[in-house]
Amino acid sequence: MLSILRKARLKDKEMRILMLGLDNAGKTTIVKKIMHEDVNTVSPTLGFIIKTIDFRGYKLNIWDVGGQKTIRSYWRNYFEKTDALIWVVDATDRIRMEDCRAELRGLLLEERLSGSSLLVFVNKTDITGCMSVEEVTNGLELPQIHTHRWMVFPCSAMTGKNLEEGLDWVVQDARDRLFLY
Repeated sequence: MLSILRKARLKDKEMRILMLGLDNAGKTTIVKKIMHEDVNTVSPTLGFIIKTIDFRGYKLNIWDVGGQKTIRSYWRNYFEKTDALIWVVDATDRIRMEDCRAELRGLLLEERLSGSSLLVFVNKTDITGCMSVEEVTNGLELPQIHTHRWMVFPCSAMTGKNLEEGLDWVVQDARDRLFLY
């Protein structure tokens, strides 16, 4: 049923993308870089920011929601009609990897997010001593996830490395599930 409802939007060629992750992971910086905005003036997101971008013939509505612990209980208010979840991980934050995994696991149990694509951006990979993609993949226990199609991209919100490639994957995966053409 959810698939049928999503395909009803095929004329719009529009996707709703929810960007989540722990605080200071780089979600807002990623969105600003994608939008070609100044990434040197980023402050913590205390609610949410919505940005729309035309990408490969699709209109992507990106919902960037703050990741502070006090805000996370409100994340569920943004789940409706989500086509793709972008989970941003700070590759330099080894201490909170367990929290990161627990929060992601909780999200993937949410019925309103079932069927959505899952892109994991391993951010800050341009910083010496950061975790590798393999460390993050294992730390998040991604190979055990069978409820969502997922992909991992190492990236840098500051340089823009792999941001377009990640969006390409999200658009292709969502298009394969949602649209008839």
